[in-house]
Order: sequence, then structure tokens, then C-alpha cells
Amino acid sequence: MKRPVIGICTALERARWSVWDQEAVLLSLGYVTAVQRAGGLALLLPPDAQLVEDPEQALELIDGLVLAGGADIDPDAYGHERHLETVETMPERDQFEIALARAAIERDLPVLGICRGMQLINVALGGTLVQHLPEHVGHQEHRRVLGSFDGADHDVILTEGSLAASAAGEVAHATKSHHHQGVERLGEGLVVSGISTMDDLPEAIELPDKQFVLGVQWHPEADESSTVVGALVQAAARAASTLTRE
Repeated sequence: MKRPVIGICTALERARWSVWDQEAVLLSLGYVTAVQRAGGLALLLPPDAQLVEDPEQALELIDGLVLAGGADIDPDAYGHERHLETVETMPERDQFEIALARAAIERDLPVLGICRGMQLINVALGGTLVQHLPEHVGHQEHRRVLGSFDGADHDVILTEGSLAASAAGEVAHATKSHHHQGVERLGEGLVVSGISTMDDLPEAIELPDKQFVLGVQWHPEADESSTVVGALVQAAARAASTLTRE
């Protein structure tokens, strides 16, 4: 049986391997493994200036899209001044992923945004971000240890009957968190379908009028027991099957 093809957006980072120290296309293996474990075929999508103008070239190759975690989104993308804690932004990645997200949503392609990816969906649809949560919520619990998920577990409450609850398989859901930014004003058409038990911060957003557009502020790819990435793969398989029959 043909596996659904899941495009996963990557970062551009300085990396070292063997004797090399160069710019590289980079993605945590956890994303790829989660897609493969769920029965999908992972296809990495690095920033591409030509695809900003014509994202359909990429979308025609895939059955579902994952917007992965990573660096802060440049506040120019949503018309805000830069906060001192907003660092190491990558405008070329932002532009690429915003174009892909908008076109995928218009195409009704299944889309899952993870951490930064959830924020990217919100920005792509006209929303804004809180640039440094500790000033907003009064604590550092959403990113306890830099570069690690150690001690990062916290609970979210998902709206009963929502896509988020269906994807997670439960309403009260334990998650792994690593972020210092979050959703401020919601983008057009989006609804909040999950909140943190620590401070009511939006932790899941979705588009009810699309078959599968979901953003989660946590990292399901870091949790082997999570069914969230699997739900995206299943939605992509259904979408691909429908297109094949047509």
C-alpha cells in the first residue's frame, strides 16, 4: 500500500558532522521518526525562494504538511516591533512557510503545526504573537531547560469534540513543552481548542471549516505515546485516497 507523503519544513542552521562545519538543512529526527512510525513517507522541505512565489510546486508532491518547531518568527511577519528576547530569526524560512501554509490551507491539504509551526499558522492567517511569555504569564514554565525536554511536561485541556482532542485521543493531555512565545491575536477563522492548565495560554488552535488544520504548542514528536502526528498521517492518507478515487 502506498504511504501518504508528508512534507516537513526544515530550518537552515550551522551544523557539524564528520570533518565538516557548514550551513545545513536541519530537522530533528523525531519528526521523521514520528511520521514513519505512523505509516507516512517523510519528505524534507527546506526554504526555497521560488516556492514562495509558487508553493503549488511542492504541495503537488505531498499529501500532508508538518510545520516544525524552531527559531522565533520574525515580528515583521505580523507587523510588530522586535522584542529584545526575539533572537536568531530567519525571515527566508518565515516567508517560505507562510506561503506554503496559506496555499496548503486554501487547497484543503492536511496541515499540522508544531510549536513554532502553530505560531506560523496563526501568523499566516493574520494573527499576532506574544514575543516573550514570561513577561505575559509571570513564569518560565513553558521553557524550563534550554535545549531539553527534561522536566518539560505539563497538562493541557482540549475542547471536547475538537480536532485537537480527537488527534490526542483525550481531553486532558500531558505534553512536552519548549517555547517562550505564544499566540496573541487569533488569525482569521481560527479557534482555540486547547489551553494550558498553568495559565490558560492557548495550546491548540484549529480551523473548523477545513478537514485537518491543527496547531499544537507542544512537541508530540518528542513523545512516542502521542497520537497527534499519526492523526495527521491518517488524514493525509484519507485525502490521498479521495483524490485517487476521483
